[in-house]
Amino acid sequence: MNMESSSAHKATLAHARVAIRARTYWSAFSERPVGNAYGEGAVEAGEMAFKALLGKQFPIDQPNSRNLFAGAEKSPYGMELGITYPRSSVAELVAAGQAAMAHWPAVGPDARAEVLIEAVVRLNRASPLMAAAIMHTTGQAPTMAFQANGPNAQDRALEAIAYAFDAMEAVPRHPVFWEKKLHNQRPPMRVEKHFRIVPRGISVAIASGTFPTWNSYPGIFASLAGGNAVIVKPNPRAILPMAISVDIIRGALRDAGYDPNLVTLCVDTPEELIAKDLALDPAVKIVDYTGSSEFGEWLEENAKQATVYAEKTGINTVIIDNFDDLDGMASNLAFAFCLYSGQMCTTPQNVFIPEGGITSGTRSYSFDEVAKRLAGAVDELVSKPSRAAEILGAIQSEATLERIDEARKAGEIVLDSRAVDHPKYPQARMRTPLIVKLAGDDAANQNRKCFGPIVFLVPTRDTADSIARMQASAQANGAMTVSLYSRDRETIARTELAAAKAGVNLSVNFTGSLYVNLSAAFSDFHGSGANPASNATLVNHGFVEGRYRVVQTGIELGSTS
Repeated sequence: MNMESSSAHKATLAHARVAIRARTYWSAFSERPVGNAYGEGAVEAGEMAFKALLGKQFPIDQPNSRNLFAGAEKSPYGMELGITYPRSSVAELVAAGQAAMAHWPAVGPDARAEVLIEAVVRLNRASPLMAAAIMHTTGQAPTMAFQANGPNAQDRALEAIAYAFDAMEAVPRHPVFWEKKLHNQRPPMRVEKHFRIVPRGISVAIASGTFPTWNSYPGIFASLAGGNAVIVKPNPRAILPMAISVDIIRGALRDAGYDPNLVTLCVDTPEELIAKDLALDPAVKIVDYTGSSEFGEWLEENAKQATVYAEKTGINTVIIDNFDDLDGMASNLAFAFCLYSGQMCTTPQNVFIPEGGITSGTRSYSFDEVAKRLAGAVDELVSKPSRAAEILGAIQSEATLERIDEARKAGEIVLDSRAVDHPKYPQARMRTPLIVKLAGDDAANQNRKCFGPIVFLVPTRDTADSIARMQASAQANGAMTVSLYSRDRETIARTELAAAKAGVNLSVNFTGSLYVNLSAAFSDFHGSGANPASNATLVNHGFVEGRYRVVQTGIELGSTS
């Protein structure tokens, strides 16, 4: 790195450290793929770079003694990627990581932060390529693929670096002279103390199949900042985004004079999954995971030698009370239901509405009228195929399609899910949201986690009952988000208290272009760690401080006389 880039990286770190305290809006990178930030024709160049990778071995030079390769990714838009990746063994990746850590901890927090920020900047330059890779592995539409897994994910990486540096900065870098005066006229005790930050060991990042970079970057960069080596284990359906990420980070490490095996890629197949073996390796001391509750709970129960940071599935809820802007509410919720076909950990699933209806403005609306208004807003939003394609994206997993079919049986269909033809990709798996009215006492379906474009409308006795059900559901099932629509300040205050007790983030009266699904780096704490949907927060000091330990040395200096 030249001095100019070093100075720029230090300024970026300083901005990020201010941002994590202020919690106001700040972003280091542009969300627009056009213009000066990424160069003329960046989108087209990214698509060309993506196509150049198809049908080949991915060019990553990590250890692969068995010379095995694997990969069977298929785009939710219909095409086979045909890319294969080195299928390195767990043992050789662990050994390579341990060897790479021989000098990395001694580099110090400042130098580590600098090279990691260089890696994030390089990731940002590759955002157009990443957008194409994300689109054709996760099914996200182009705009979301670029923004969420490009600049937004990179901001999350910077946030993790800033928190890690901030925490380690509190540990004295230089000797501390400790002196305690005694009361018996003896010379005071004097000790020279040295504090050393030591890494935990090998860190494993198990990436999700739907938001691989956004969810994984915080753990990857926080672990590296703490002096650990990282093994990245992608979802078999979405390997390419993480392979690109690992390759770029390795390049930044190598160019700065460090061992690139500080970051490696661990690939498996649906037929031969390797995540359990990897997570249970005695050398693995940190595991970051995003995905199903079942496997997240397995990790928490079995990977006892490691600290596990897990974000799992939950049931997000909406509470509708008396509210005057019914059209604004319906429009906002419709977008939240439709965005990326509900394949987000923050998408609302259960909507609690008083069985007697609500008032809006000067008139009353029955439960069924509110339901009809929500269904109409969704239907209008996806009525044009080109707009639907940009909002819905495509369904990544066949299991989600099966889940939609099963949910149809849960109650009265208010709006059925239907297939939509993509204007450009005729084989794309596109589905509109399914809206079903449940019986008010149907606890089984109200407590069923239905990842995907599935919405349950639930009749409650009144808004107080809705609040109580929300709190109970979040405490039992976990939740990342709760939405409330109410014009009553006391109701808002009671809901805020209930949400705090349940450990779930609350959004109130969103009717504009801000949606409950979205989470902003440097401002929003993603996940509270206070209910079963997550045991950690992206990102806070608690997320980074468990990735290293502080060990001290004390040298008695003797008498001052």
